[in-house]
Amino acid sequence: MKKVAIIGGGFSGTMAAVNLARLSDSPLCIQLINDRYPLGRGVAYGTRREEHLLNVAARNMSAVPDHANHFLDWLRTRIDYSDLPDPQLRETYVPRRIYGDYLRSILANYMQPIDSHHPAEIRVVESEAVDIDYNFDGIAEITLRDGSTLEADRVLLATGNQPPSSLGEEDFVHPAYSTDPWGNWMEKIPDPQENIIVLGTGLSMIDVFLTLSELGWEGNMIAISHNGMIPQSHFRGIEYPDFLPEEPENLGLEKLVQLLEKHCRQLQRIGENPGIVVDRLRPHTQRIWQQFDLEEKQEFLKRYAARWNVIRHRIAQPIHQRVTEAITEGRLKVVRGRITGVSAQAEKVAVDVQNKTGSAQTLVGGLVINCTGPNCGFSGTSVPLFQNLMKRGLIRPDELDMGIDIGADFAVIDQEGAPSEFLYAIGPLMKGTLWETTAVPELRGQAMRVAQLLLDDVALVTPGHDYRMSVEEEHVIEYYI
Repeated sequence: MKKVAIIGGGFSGTMAAVNLARLSDSPLCIQLINDRYPLGRGVAYGTRREEHLLNVAARNMSAVPDHANHFLDWLRTRIDYSDLPDPQLRETYVPRRIYGDYLRSILANYMQPIDSHHPAEIRVVESEAVDIDYNFDGIAEITLRDGSTLEADRVLLATGNQPPSSLGEEDFVHPAYSTDPWGNWMEKIPDPQENIIVLGTGLSMIDVFLTLSELGWEGNMIAISHNGMIPQSHFRGIEYPDFLPEEPENLGLEKLVQLLEKHCRQLQRIGENPGIVVDRLRPHTQRIWQQFDLEEKQEFLKRYAARWNVIRHRIAQPIHQRVTEAITEGRLKVVRGRITGVSAQAEKVAVDVQNKTGSAQTLVGGLVINCTGPNCGFSGTSVPLFQNLMKRGLIRPDELDMGIDIGADFAVIDQEGAPSEFLYAIGPLMKGTLWETTAVPELRGQAMRVAQLLLDDVALVTPGHDYRMSVEEEHVIEYYI
Protein backbone atom coordinates (compact mmCIF):
# COMPACT_ATOMS: atom_id res chain seq x y z
CA MET A 1 0.00 0.00 0.00
CA LYS A 2 1.26 3.46 -0.88
CA LYS A 3 1.85 5.89 1.97
CA VAL A 4 1.72 9.68 2.13
CA ALA A 5 2.84 11.53 5.26
CA ILE A 6 1.54 15.01 6.06
CA ILE A 7 3.45 17.00 8.66
CA GLY A 8 1.10 19.52 10.26
CA GLY A 9 -2.43 19.06 11.57
CA GLY A 10 -3.86 22.56 11.12
CA PHE A 11 -6.11 23.72 8.28
CA SER A 12 -3.70 22.95 5.43
CA GLY A 13 -2.63 19.52 6.65
CA THR A 14 -6.12 18.48 7.67
CA MET A 15 -7.75 19.43 4.38
CA ALA A 16 -4.91 17.92 2.33
CA ALA A 17 -5.49 14.65 4.21
CA VAL A 18 -9.24 14.85 3.63
CA ASN A 19 -8.81 15.54 -0.07
CA LEU A 20 -6.36 12.66 -0.46
CA ALA A 21 -8.85 10.35 1.25
CA ARG A 22 -11.87 11.43 -0.75
CA LEU A 23 -10.12 11.56 -4.13
CA SER A 24 -8.17 8.30 -3.95
CA ASP A 25 -9.80 5.27 -5.53
CA SER A 26 -6.98 2.87 -4.58
CA PRO A 27 -5.66 1.75 -1.17
CA LEU A 28 -3.71 4.57 0.45
CA CYS A 29 -2.40 5.17 3.96
CA ILE A 30 -2.35 8.86 4.92
CA GLN A 31 -0.23 9.54 7.99
CA LEU A 32 -1.20 12.88 9.54
CA ILE A 33 1.52 13.99 11.97
CA ASN A 34 0.24 16.56 14.44
CA ASP A 35 2.07 18.39 17.21
CA ARG A 36 1.41 21.11 19.82
CA TYR A 37 -2.14 22.09 18.88
CA PRO A 38 -5.41 20.09 18.80
CA LEU A 39 -5.82 18.16 15.55
CA GLY A 40 -7.64 20.15 12.88
CA ARG A 41 -7.43 23.42 14.78
CA GLY A 42 -3.82 24.52 14.56
CA VAL A 43 -2.88 27.93 15.93
CA ALA A 44 -5.67 29.76 14.11
CA TYR A 45 -8.60 27.75 15.44
CA GLY A 46 -7.11 26.41 18.66
CA THR A 47 -8.50 29.21 20.81
CA ARG A 48 -11.49 28.26 22.95
CA ARG A 49 -12.59 31.80 23.73
CA GLU A 50 -15.89 32.95 22.24
CA GLU A 51 -14.71 36.52 21.62
CA HIS A 52 -12.05 35.32 19.17
CA LEU A 53 -13.94 35.49 15.89
CA LEU A 54 -13.14 34.65 12.31
CA ASN A 55 -11.95 37.71 10.42
CA VAL A 56 -14.06 36.75 7.41
CA ALA A 57 -17.83 36.33 7.13
CA ALA A 58 -19.18 32.77 7.09
CA ARG A 59 -20.13 32.96 3.39
CA ASN A 60 -16.45 32.95 2.38
CA MET A 61 -15.17 30.26 4.76
CA SER A 62 -15.91 26.98 3.00
CA ALA A 63 -12.97 24.60 3.45
CA VAL A 64 -13.91 22.88 0.18
CA PRO A 65 -13.14 24.70 -3.09
CA ASP A 66 -15.78 22.79 -5.07
CA HIS A 67 -18.63 23.61 -2.66
CA ALA A 68 -18.88 27.33 -1.85
CA ASN A 69 -21.66 26.89 0.72
CA HIS A 70 -20.13 23.94 2.55
CA PHE A 71 -19.47 25.83 5.79
CA LEU A 72 -22.90 27.50 5.67
CA ASP A 73 -24.58 24.11 5.21
CA TRP A 74 -22.64 22.74 8.18
CA LEU A 75 -23.57 25.73 10.36
CA ARG A 76 -27.25 25.11 9.64
CA THR A 77 -26.92 21.69 11.29
CA ARG A 78 -25.99 23.34 14.61
CA ILE A 79 -28.81 24.39 16.90
CA ASP A 80 -27.21 27.77 17.68
CA TYR A 81 -27.23 28.74 13.98
CA SER A 82 -30.08 26.69 12.49
CA ASP A 83 -32.74 29.40 12.92
CA LEU A 84 -30.76 32.30 11.50
CA PRO A 85 -32.15 33.68 8.23
CA ASP A 86 -29.82 32.96 5.34
CA PRO A 87 -28.76 36.60 4.74
CA GLN A 88 -27.84 36.96 8.42
CA LEU A 89 -26.02 33.62 8.55
CA ARG A 90 -23.95 34.48 5.50
CA GLU A 91 -22.70 37.69 7.10
CA THR A 92 -22.03 36.21 10.56
CA TYR A 93 -18.50 36.30 11.99
CA VAL A 94 -18.33 32.94 13.74
CA PRO A 95 -16.08 32.16 16.73
CA ARG A 96 -12.88 30.50 15.55
CA ARG A 97 -13.59 27.68 17.98
CA ILE A 98 -16.68 26.81 15.92
CA TYR A 99 -14.64 26.77 12.73
CA GLY A 100 -12.23 24.35 14.39
CA ASP A 101 -15.23 22.11 15.16
CA TYR A 102 -16.15 22.27 11.48
CA LEU A 103 -12.70 21.14 10.33
CA ARG A 104 -12.65 18.32 12.86
CA SER A 105 -16.08 17.14 11.71
CA ILE A 106 -14.87 16.93 8.11
CA LEU A 107 -11.80 14.98 9.18
CA ALA A 108 -13.82 12.64 11.42
CA ASN A 109 -15.77 11.36 8.43
CA TYR A 110 -12.54 9.91 6.97
CA MET A 111 -11.13 8.50 10.19
CA GLN A 112 -12.30 4.98 9.45
CA PRO A 113 -10.77 1.70 8.31
CA ILE A 114 -10.32 0.92 4.64
CA ASP A 115 -13.26 -0.78 2.96
CA SER A 116 -14.73 -0.96 -0.53
CA HIS A 117 -16.28 2.49 -0.16
CA HIS A 118 -13.25 4.10 1.51
CA PRO A 119 -10.01 2.81 -0.07
CA ALA A 120 -7.92 5.37 1.80
CA GLU A 121 -7.49 5.76 5.53
CA ILE A 122 -6.10 8.53 7.70
CA ARG A 123 -3.88 7.57 10.62
CA VAL A 124 -3.13 10.33 13.12
CA VAL A 125 0.31 10.43 14.71
CA GLU A 126 0.50 12.76 17.70
CA SER A 127 4.18 13.65 17.76
CA GLU A 128 6.72 16.10 16.38
CA ALA A 129 8.56 15.23 13.18
CA VAL A 130 12.19 16.25 13.69
CA ASP A 131 13.99 14.85 10.62
CA ILE A 132 13.46 13.23 7.22
CA ASP A 133 15.84 11.03 5.27
CA TYR A 134 15.33 9.77 1.73
CA ASN A 135 16.89 6.42 0.88
CA PHE A 136 17.94 4.84 -2.39
CA ASP A 137 14.74 2.78 -2.53
CA GLY A 138 12.71 5.95 -2.98
CA ILE A 139 11.26 5.83 0.53
CA ALA A 140 11.24 8.75 2.96
CA GLU A 141 11.99 7.91 6.59
CA ILE A 142 10.53 10.40 9.06
CA THR A 143 12.04 10.55 12.54
CA LEU A 144 9.76 11.57 15.39
CA ARG A 145 10.63 13.27 18.66
CA ASP A 146 10.85 9.98 20.58
CA GLY A 147 13.25 8.46 18.02
CA SER A 148 10.68 6.24 16.32
CA THR A 149 10.32 6.39 12.54
CA LEU A 150 7.64 6.33 9.86
CA GLU A 151 8.01 5.51 6.18
CA ALA A 152 6.25 7.26 3.31
CA ASP A 153 6.40 7.40 -0.48
CA ARG A 154 5.69 11.13 -0.45
CA VAL A 155 5.84 13.78 2.28
CA LEU A 156 3.87 17.03 2.48
CA LEU A 157 5.06 19.86 4.70
CA ALA A 158 2.00 21.74 6.01
CA THR A 159 3.42 23.16 9.22
CA GLY A 160 1.89 26.64 9.03
CA ASN A 161 3.61 29.75 10.31
CA GLN A 162 7.02 29.83 11.94
CA PRO A 163 7.20 30.46 15.71
CA PRO A 164 7.24 34.13 16.82
CA SER A 165 10.37 36.22 16.70
CA SER A 166 12.43 36.30 19.89
CA LEU A 167 13.09 40.08 19.59
CA GLY A 168 16.76 39.35 20.19
CA GLU A 169 16.11 38.10 23.72
CA GLU A 170 16.05 34.36 23.12
CA ASP A 171 16.62 33.41 26.73
CA PHE A 172 14.38 36.05 28.28
CA VAL A 173 11.93 34.46 30.69
CA HIS A 174 9.86 36.36 33.21
CA PRO A 175 6.57 35.66 35.03
CA ALA A 176 5.14 38.87 33.56
CA TYR A 177 6.19 38.09 29.96
CA SER A 178 4.13 35.86 27.67
CA THR A 179 5.22 34.70 24.22
CA ASP A 180 1.79 33.24 23.41
CA PRO A 181 -1.19 35.57 22.74
CA TRP A 182 -3.54 32.62 23.34
CA GLY A 183 -1.68 31.11 26.31
CA ASN A 184 -2.33 31.28 30.03
CA TRP A 185 -1.45 34.96 30.48
CA MET A 186 -4.99 35.55 31.76
CA GLU A 187 -3.79 34.14 35.08
CA LYS A 188 -1.14 36.88 35.30
CA ILE A 189 -3.26 39.99 34.71
CA PRO A 190 -1.98 42.79 36.96
CA ASP A 191 -3.96 45.35 38.93
CA PRO A 192 -5.65 48.04 36.82
CA GLN A 193 -3.04 50.54 38.00
CA GLU A 194 -0.44 48.69 35.93
CA ASN A 195 -0.14 48.81 32.14
CA ILE A 196 -0.49 45.75 29.96
CA ILE A 197 1.88 46.08 27.01
CA VAL A 198 1.31 44.22 23.76
CA LEU A 199 4.18 43.89 21.28
CA GLY A 200 2.47 44.22 17.91
CA THR A 201 -0.66 45.97 16.62
CA GLY A 202 -2.08 43.29 14.31
CA LEU A 203 -4.75 40.64 14.57
CA SER A 204 -3.22 38.92 17.62
CA MET A 205 -3.28 42.23 19.48
CA ILE A 206 -6.99 42.47 18.69
CA ASP A 207 -7.50 39.05 20.31
CA VAL A 208 -5.74 40.21 23.49
CA PHE A 209 -7.78 43.42 23.56
CA LEU A 210 -11.04 41.50 23.21
CA THR A 211 -10.13 39.03 25.94
CA LEU A 212 -9.21 41.81 28.36
CA SER A 213 -12.52 43.50 27.56
CA GLU A 214 -14.48 40.29 28.16
CA LEU A 215 -12.68 39.77 31.47
CA GLY A 216 -13.68 43.26 32.54
CA TRP A 217 -10.15 44.52 33.03
CA GLU A 218 -10.26 48.28 33.69
CA GLY A 219 -6.61 49.20 33.22
CA ASN A 220 -4.80 50.62 30.20
CA MET A 221 -3.27 48.68 27.33
CA ILE A 222 -0.32 49.86 25.25
CA ALA A 223 0.27 48.33 21.81
CA ILE A 224 3.61 48.88 20.06
CA SER A 225 4.62 48.28 16.45
CA HIS A 226 7.01 49.68 13.87
CA ASN A 227 4.18 51.17 11.78
CA GLY A 228 1.63 51.90 14.52
CA MET A 229 -1.25 50.75 12.30
CA ILE A 230 -4.18 48.63 13.47
CA PRO A 231 -6.33 46.33 11.28
CA GLN A 232 -9.05 48.07 9.31
CA SER A 233 -12.74 47.23 9.32
CA HIS A 234 -14.66 45.17 6.80
CA PHE A 235 -17.02 47.30 4.75
CA ARG A 236 -19.86 47.12 2.28
CA GLY A 237 -18.34 47.58 -1.15
CA ILE A 238 -19.78 49.27 -4.21
CA GLU A 239 -19.87 48.38 -7.87
CA TYR A 240 -16.59 49.81 -9.10
CA PRO A 241 -15.39 49.65 -12.71
CA ASP A 242 -12.74 47.08 -13.48
CA PHE A 243 -9.51 49.06 -13.73
CA LEU A 244 -6.92 46.31 -14.17
CA PRO A 245 -5.38 45.50 -17.55
CA GLU A 246 -5.94 42.06 -19.03
CA GLU A 247 -2.60 40.83 -17.67
CA PRO A 248 -1.86 42.89 -14.53
CA GLU A 249 1.09 40.66 -13.69
CA ASN A 250 3.04 42.32 -16.49
CA LEU A 251 2.79 45.85 -15.06
CA GLY A 252 5.77 45.73 -12.74
CA LEU A 253 5.81 47.24 -9.26
CA GLU A 254 6.17 50.94 -10.15
CA LYS A 255 3.30 51.05 -12.66
CA LEU A 256 1.12 48.85 -10.45
CA VAL A 257 1.59 51.17 -7.46
CA GLN A 258 0.77 54.21 -9.62
CA LEU A 259 -2.42 52.53 -10.84
CA LEU A 260 -3.52 51.48 -7.36
CA GLU A 261 -2.81 54.89 -5.84
CA LYS A 262 -4.81 56.58 -8.59
CA HIS A 263 -7.90 54.48 -7.88
CA CYS A 264 -7.48 54.73 -4.11
CA ARG A 265 -7.61 58.53 -4.48
CA GLN A 266 -10.72 58.27 -6.66
CA LEU A 267 -12.47 56.10 -4.08
CA GLN A 268 -11.53 58.44 -1.25
CA ARG A 269 -12.90 61.42 -3.20
CA ILE A 270 -16.33 59.77 -3.38
CA GLY A 271 -16.21 58.67 0.26
CA GLU A 272 -15.62 54.97 -0.40
CA ASN A 273 -13.11 52.58 1.14
CA PRO A 274 -9.86 52.17 -0.85
CA GLY A 275 -9.82 48.55 0.29
CA ILE A 276 -11.96 47.91 -2.80
CA VAL A 277 -8.77 48.27 -4.84
CA VAL A 278 -7.00 45.58 -2.82
CA ASP A 279 -10.00 43.26 -3.16
CA ARG A 280 -10.03 43.69 -6.93
CA LEU A 281 -6.35 42.77 -7.05
CA ARG A 282 -6.77 39.67 -4.87
CA PRO A 283 -7.35 37.06 -7.63
CA HIS A 284 -4.19 38.22 -9.41
CA THR A 285 -1.89 38.74 -6.42
CA GLN A 286 0.07 35.49 -6.64
CA ARG A 287 0.75 35.84 -10.37
CA ILE A 288 1.79 39.47 -9.92
CA TRP A 289 4.16 38.54 -7.09
CA GLN A 290 5.76 35.77 -9.11
CA GLN A 291 6.41 38.16 -12.01
CA PHE A 292 8.17 40.70 -9.78
CA ASP A 293 11.95 40.46 -9.86
CA LEU A 294 13.87 40.21 -6.59
CA GLU A 295 14.46 43.95 -6.38
CA GLU A 296 10.74 44.68 -6.82
CA LYS A 297 9.79 42.16 -4.13
CA GLN A 298 12.28 43.68 -1.71
CA GLU A 299 11.00 47.17 -2.49
CA PHE A 300 7.41 46.07 -1.89
CA LEU A 301 8.30 44.51 1.45
CA LYS A 302 10.19 47.62 2.54
CA ARG A 303 7.73 50.30 1.43
CA TYR A 304 4.27 48.82 0.94
CA ALA A 305 3.82 45.49 2.75
CA ALA A 306 2.77 46.91 6.12
CA ARG A 307 0.07 49.07 4.58
CA TRP A 308 -1.05 46.23 2.33
CA ASN A 309 -1.46 43.87 5.29
CA VAL A 310 -3.49 46.39 7.27
CA ILE A 311 -5.92 46.90 4.38
CA ARG A 312 -5.94 43.27 3.30
CA HIS A 313 -6.47 41.52 6.67
CA ARG A 314 -9.55 43.22 8.08
CA ILE A 315 -11.75 42.65 11.13
CA ALA A 316 -15.50 42.72 11.77
CA GLN A 317 -16.93 46.24 11.94
CA PRO A 318 -18.27 45.97 15.54
CA ILE A 319 -14.84 44.86 16.76
CA HIS A 320 -13.11 47.69 14.92
CA GLN A 321 -15.53 50.14 16.51
CA ARG A 322 -14.71 48.83 20.00
CA VAL A 323 -10.99 49.21 19.33
CA THR A 324 -11.27 52.76 17.98
CA GLU A 325 -13.48 53.77 20.92
CA ALA A 326 -10.85 52.42 23.33
CA ILE A 327 -8.17 54.47 21.55
CA THR A 328 -10.33 57.61 21.69
CA GLU A 329 -11.02 57.09 25.40
CA GLY A 330 -7.34 56.47 26.17
CA ARG A 331 -7.82 52.88 27.34
CA LEU A 332 -5.73 51.67 24.39
CA LYS A 333 -2.64 53.59 23.38
CA VAL A 334 -0.89 52.75 20.11
CA VAL A 335 2.84 53.54 20.06
CA ARG A 336 4.78 53.70 16.81
CA GLY A 337 8.39 52.63 17.09
CA ARG A 338 10.92 49.83 16.81
CA ILE A 339 11.05 47.42 19.74
CA THR A 340 14.74 47.13 20.62
CA GLY A 341 14.54 44.85 23.64
CA VAL A 342 12.71 43.55 26.68
CA SER A 343 14.17 43.21 30.16
CA ALA A 344 13.19 42.49 33.74
CA GLN A 345 12.40 45.34 36.09
CA ALA A 346 11.71 43.57 39.39
CA GLU A 347 8.19 42.10 39.10
CA LYS A 348 7.52 43.99 35.89
CA VAL A 349 8.91 43.98 32.35
CA ALA A 350 10.51 46.94 30.58
CA VAL A 351 10.18 47.39 26.82
CA ASP A 352 12.68 49.60 24.99
CA VAL A 353 11.26 51.46 22.00
CA GLN A 354 13.02 53.66 19.44
CA ASN A 355 11.02 55.97 17.18
CA LYS A 356 11.87 56.94 13.60
CA THR A 357 13.82 60.02 14.73
CA GLY A 358 16.11 57.86 16.84
CA SER A 359 14.86 58.96 20.24
CA ALA A 360 14.20 56.15 22.71
CA GLN A 361 11.78 55.49 25.52
CA THR A 362 11.23 52.67 27.98
CA LEU A 363 7.71 51.48 28.76
CA VAL A 364 7.04 49.33 31.81
CA GLY A 365 4.19 46.86 32.11
CA GLY A 366 2.82 44.57 34.77
CA LEU A 367 2.27 42.14 31.89
CA VAL A 368 3.88 42.09 28.44
CA ILE A 369 2.47 39.88 25.66
CA ASN A 370 4.38 39.15 22.45
CA CYS A 371 2.00 39.52 19.49
CA THR A 372 4.64 40.26 16.87
CA GLY A 373 3.58 37.31 14.73
CA PRO A 374 5.64 34.63 13.01
CA ASN A 375 9.37 34.96 12.49
CA CYS A 376 10.01 35.99 8.87
CA GLY A 377 13.67 34.93 8.76
CA PHE A 378 13.46 31.28 7.74
CA SER A 379 17.20 30.58 7.66
CA GLY A 380 17.32 31.23 11.41
CA THR A 381 14.41 28.90 12.16
CA SER A 382 14.20 27.32 15.60
CA VAL A 383 12.20 24.33 14.30
CA PRO A 384 14.32 21.13 14.53
CA LEU A 385 12.73 19.61 11.42
CA PHE A 386 13.74 22.51 9.20
CA GLN A 387 17.17 22.81 10.78
CA ASN A 388 17.83 19.16 9.94
CA LEU A 389 16.36 19.35 6.43
CA MET A 390 18.64 22.28 5.64
CA LYS A 391 21.65 20.37 7.00
CA ARG A 392 20.76 17.46 4.71
CA GLY A 393 20.41 19.80 1.74
CA LEU A 394 16.80 18.72 1.19
CA ILE A 395 15.41 22.25 1.47
CA ARG A 396 16.71 25.79 1.17
CA PRO A 397 15.23 29.20 2.05
CA ASP A 398 13.54 31.13 -0.73
CA GLU A 399 15.30 34.18 -2.16
CA LEU A 400 13.63 36.48 0.40
CA ASP A 401 14.25 34.14 3.36
CA MET A 402 10.52 34.16 4.13
CA GLY A 403 9.99 30.42 3.79
CA ILE A 404 11.05 27.41 1.75
CA ASP A 405 12.07 27.63 -1.90
CA ILE A 406 9.32 25.87 -3.81
CA GLY A 407 8.95 25.24 -7.52
CA ALA A 408 6.09 24.26 -9.77
CA ASP A 409 3.43 21.89 -8.45
CA PHE A 410 4.42 22.44 -4.79
CA ALA A 411 7.69 20.50 -5.12
CA VAL A 412 10.35 21.64 -2.66
CA ILE A 413 13.62 22.88 -4.18
CA ASP A 414 16.73 21.32 -2.67
CA GLN A 415 20.08 22.93 -1.91
CA GLU A 416 21.33 22.22 -5.44
CA GLY A 417 18.34 23.91 -7.04
CA ALA A 418 16.59 20.70 -8.12
CA PRO A 419 12.91 19.91 -7.43
CA SER A 420 12.45 17.16 -4.86
CA GLU A 421 11.24 13.74 -5.93
CA PHE A 422 9.31 13.18 -2.72
CA LEU A 423 8.93 16.39 -0.68
CA TYR A 424 6.15 18.94 -1.16
CA ALA A 425 4.93 21.99 0.76
CA ILE A 426 1.86 24.22 1.01
CA GLY A 427 0.64 27.12 3.14
CA PRO A 428 2.70 29.87 4.81
CA LEU A 429 5.93 28.05 3.93
CA MET A 430 5.30 29.37 0.41
CA LYS A 431 5.02 33.03 1.46
CA GLY A 432 8.21 34.10 -0.30
CA THR A 433 7.11 32.25 -3.43
CA LEU A 434 3.46 33.36 -3.59
CA TRP A 435 3.09 36.18 -1.01
CA GLU A 436 -0.67 35.54 -0.64
CA THR A 437 -0.74 32.09 0.96
CA THR A 438 -2.14 32.30 4.49
CA ALA A 439 -5.91 32.77 4.13
CA VAL A 440 -8.56 30.08 3.66
CA PRO A 441 -9.37 30.88 -0.02
CA GLU A 442 -5.74 30.21 -0.98
CA LEU A 443 -5.18 27.33 1.45
CA ARG A 444 -8.29 25.37 0.46
CA GLY A 445 -7.23 25.54 -3.19
CA GLN A 446 -3.70 24.44 -2.36
CA ALA A 447 -4.94 21.54 -0.22
CA MET A 448 -7.07 20.31 -3.12
CA ARG A 449 -4.44 20.77 -5.85
CA VAL A 450 -1.60 19.18 -3.91
CA ALA A 451 -3.80 16.17 -3.13
CA GLN A 452 -4.54 15.73 -6.83
CA LEU A 453 -0.85 16.06 -7.69
CA LEU A 454 0.22 13.58 -5.03
CA LEU A 455 -2.35 11.03 -6.18
CA ASP A 456 -1.28 11.45 -9.80
CA ASP A 457 2.35 11.13 -8.70
CA VAL A 458 1.78 7.80 -6.98
CA ALA A 459 -0.87 6.70 -9.53
CA LEU A 460 -3.74 6.30 -7.09
CA VAL A 461 -6.59 8.05 -8.87
CA THR A 462 -8.51 7.18 -12.01
CA PRO A 463 -8.39 9.90 -14.70
CA GLY A 464 -11.62 11.91 -14.69
CA HIS A 465 -12.54 10.84 -11.15
CA ASP A 466 -14.32 13.77 -9.45
CA TYR A 467 -16.73 14.33 -6.61
CA ARG A 468 -17.88 16.98 -4.24
CA MET A 469 -18.70 17.21 -0.56
CA SER A 470 -21.98 18.08 1.10
CA VAL A 471 -23.44 18.23 4.60
CA GLU A 472 -26.34 16.17 5.87
CA GLU A 473 -27.53 15.57 9.42
CA GLU A 474 -24.36 16.94 11.03
CA HIS A 475 -22.10 14.64 9.00
CA VAL A 476 -19.92 15.35 6.00
CA ILE A 477 -20.73 13.09 3.06
CA GLU A 478 -19.65 12.98 -0.55
CA TYR A 479 -21.56 12.60 -3.76
CA TYR A 480 -20.43 11.97 -7.30
CA ILE A 481 -21.07 14.39 -10.15
